[in-house]
Amino acid sequence: MNPKTMIVETGEGIGRITLDRPERGNGLTPELIGEIADAVEYLDLDPAVRVIVLSGNGSGFCGGYDLVASAEGMLDGDFGSEDAPEGSPLDPRVQAANHDPSGTWDPMVDYAGMSRNVRAFMSLFHCTKPVVCKVHGFCVAGGTDLALCSDLLVISDDAKIGYPPARVWGSPTTSLWAYRLGAQRAKRLLFTGDSLSGREAAEVGLAIESHPAEDLDAAVEDLAGRIAMVPLNQLQMMKLLVNQSLYAQGLHQTQLIGTVFDGITRHTPEGYAFQQRAAEAGFKQAVRERDEPFGDFGLKG
Repeated sequence: MNPKTMIVETGEGIGRITLDRPERGNGLTPELIGEIADAVEYLDLDPAVRVIVLSGNGSGFCGGYDLVASAEGMLDGDFGSEDAPEGSPLDPRVQAANHDPSGTWDPMVDYAGMSRNVRAFMSLFHCTKPVVCKVHGFCVAGGTDLALCSDLLVISDDAKIGYPPARVWGSPTTSLWAYRLGAQRAKRLLFTGDSLSGREAAEVGLAIESHPAEDLDAAVEDLAGRIAMVPLNQLQMMKLLVNQSLYAQGLHQTQLIGTVFDGITRHTPEGYAFQQRAAEAGFKQAVRERDEPFGDFGLKG
C-alpha cells in the first residue's frame, strides 16, 4: 500500500485507515474513493488484522464530495480532472456540471459511474472484518456513506452528521438511513436535510456511542481492542450473520434506486439552477444559500 489520500497502518490486531486530506475536509475524490476500496481489501486479506478503524485527520471526518474546484470552474470548462487518477473516469457529479440542459442526458452513464462509488463505499460493509468508524467534527453529505457503510459508528458529542444535499442536488446512494434509523426518522432527516449532533445520533441509534471530544480516541481504542480479542473466524461469522438480515430486507435494491435518483437530482430544473449558481458565485456560496433558510450554515456539500 502506498496511498496518497490516506494513511494505512496495522498493529495489535487492528487495521487503521485514516483519511488524510485535512486541507480539503477529507473531501471525496475519485482517487480517495478508489484508495478506500484498496485499503479495505488490503486489511481484509491481512490475517493479523481482526478489526478495522476508519477515521479522518484534521478538523472533521469527511465533508462529502470535493466539488469546489469543479463546480466553480463550470463556466470556464475546468471540471476538476486533476482530481481523477490516471485512467479513471471523472466523478459523475463533475460530469453533470458539464452537461448542457438542452441536450440529452444518459442516466445509465451516470449510474455506471456512481455505482462504482457505491461499490467502493460498500467495501466497508462487505469486508469480512468489523469496521469501526470514528467521527469527529463533521460527517456530512457523501461522508455519511463511509460512516454508515461501516459496522459501528462512534462519534463525538459535538460532531455534526447529516445529508444536506437532500434539499437539492443529491440522494444518498448507499441508502442506509432507513436501515439504521427506521422509516420515520429517516424521512424526518431526508425531508429536511437537517443534521444531528453526535449526541443526538447516538440517542436515535444512528451511532452506537457518543463521547465528549476529548474522550473519543480512548473510547474507540477500547472498543476496537475488545473486538480484537475475539477469534477472527467468530467475528467474520457474526458480521455475515447480521448482514444477511439487511440483504433480505432489500438493501441492494434500495441502493440501486438511491443511486439512480442521485443522478436525477443533478438533472432537475432545481439541480441545474444550483450548479449554475455554483458556477457564478462559487460552490460554498451556493451551498450557503441552500442551507441558510434551514438555519444550517455549514459550508460542506
